[in-house]
Amino acid sequence: MSNSPPLISKRLLYFTVFIGGMSTLAIEFTISRILQTVYGTSNIVWANVIGLVLFFLTVGYFLGGRLADRRPESRIFFSLITLAGFSSIFFLLLSSFLVKQTATALATFNSSVIIGSFVGVIIGLAIPITLLGMVSPFAIRLAVTTVEQAGRISGQIYAISTLGSLLGTWLPVLIVIPLAGSRMTAIIFGGILFALGLFGLWYSNGRLDLAALIFVLIPAVWAFGFGNLTDRGDAIYETESAYNYIQVIRRDPCNYLLLNEGAAFHSFYCDDGSLPAVSVWSSMLAGPYFYPPDQFNSPKNMLVIGLAGGTVPQQFLRIFPDLAVIGIEPDPAIIEVGQTYFALSDPRIQPIVGDGRFELNQINKQFDVITIDAYKVPYIPWHLTTVEFFEEVSTKLTDRGIVAINVGRVPNDRRLVEALTATLETVFPTVHTADIPGSLNTILYATAQPTSANGLVLHITQLPKDEDPLLPAVLSAVQSGLRPSVGSEIIFTDDVAPVETIVDSLVLRYLVQSGLQGLPTTE
Repeated sequence: MSNSPPLISKRLLYFTVFIGGMSTLAIEFTISRILQTVYGTSNIVWANVIGLVLFFLTVGYFLGGRLADRRPESRIFFSLITLAGFSSIFFLLLSSFLVKQTATALATFNSSVIIGSFVGVIIGLAIPITLLGMVSPFAIRLAVTTVEQAGRISGQIYAISTLGSLLGTWLPVLIVIPLAGSRMTAIIFGGILFALGLFGLWYSNGRLDLAALIFVLIPAVWAFGFGNLTDRGDAIYETESAYNYIQVIRRDPCNYLLLNEGAAFHSFYCDDGSLPAVSVWSSMLAGPYFYPPDQFNSPKNMLVIGLAGGTVPQQFLRIFPDLAVIGIEPDPAIIEVGQTYFALSDPRIQPIVGDGRFELNQINKQFDVITIDAYKVPYIPWHLTTVEFFEEVSTKLTDRGIVAINVGRVPNDRRLVEALTATLETVFPTVHTADIPGSLNTILYATAQPTSANGLVLHITQLPKDEDPLLPAVLSAVQSGLRPSVGSEIIFTDDVAPVETIVDSLVLRYLVQSGLQGLPTTE
């Protein structure tokens, strides 16, 4: 059995399949980065993006196979490529605009706009991905001329498409998005598809009817392709790194660091040296003071896991000016922003770029204080929550060292705090729990030697009168926020650490019970 072979070069056909596979993954990563600015980077977001991409690819495979059997024409094939390129640019840029509207709606809790925008993003993802899903079955139909070669050619086309997907995985994440941004990434990869489709139309039948779509793309790029990704009037800087969407906002005289959806501050720095009397970051200062005065050693070395803009070490340096600090931060772009806007260039702070656990084990020294500020509901790196990790942390502590951990929570649900408490108690002799006033944060203090809350009380009564006012304010606030340390039956290990299960369920339950009005904001 044979078919009438199409008037198309096999090399051009295979190259188009390669570009289609590359563009599919590039679109997936681009839309996920656009969504990060509002919906964040939790497993729920990633599961929805990946699930929707797979669903629309499935629809595309089905429709592409049926269309190819009915009209196995190269003109139709390259029309699909052209439309895929057009829709990749148009709908991804439109999605970025809709997400910006969602960010504004979150501030006013306009649920109809939030839901409508999310539906619009789904539609925007559906069209280009479905069209790209049609490419491989259509290409197989065009390439196969005899039944005997169907298996070999099908395997070649899927292999080429998968190779393109590999490039589409690495190229946007490692190079294009960090250098050009998500919207320009959509324009670049969509533009490649659009140009290739037009070339294929010209090559196969000498016509360029769909070139007129460029007159729709130009105003779309002009309207949606520039400006900030979110509509914050107080933003003074934004960038997209390989890890995060980063914003710096200015509220005189202070700069604040926002990441991804911008629902919380990650660092702050004030030009005049002012700071709130008590904050999540300054509360970690209380850690060494759980040791009573006769056992207290002024910290000399400190390790910060989750450096961000450097607010935690700056609080410590205010009280302990001779402290030497090493800070670990996985995103080099955040360190650059910290050095520019948050005085992270302080020579007493040595930043290290890398994963917190990996870099911890590369450091051959011990610390008086180790702080972990890498948890934020709903994004918690599970490998920084386990017994094995805290055992590694304990080996880096001096005899009277302490670990202070910032744990996010939601009202009336302490499952995450209690699971981490139980995990810490398997490694450290004492764990103290303090809720920070005015926040949804709990600080867990684990000490290398047995301690009691009485140490804080003794220090409060014995602080010199000329002490920096920040310290007595912090110690008093932490002492008043102390709660009994309650551990759950769940203990996180490297083998089993259901962190995401706990976090996702408590966030969803809280949203169902309290609605968007109950969510914490940056205000």
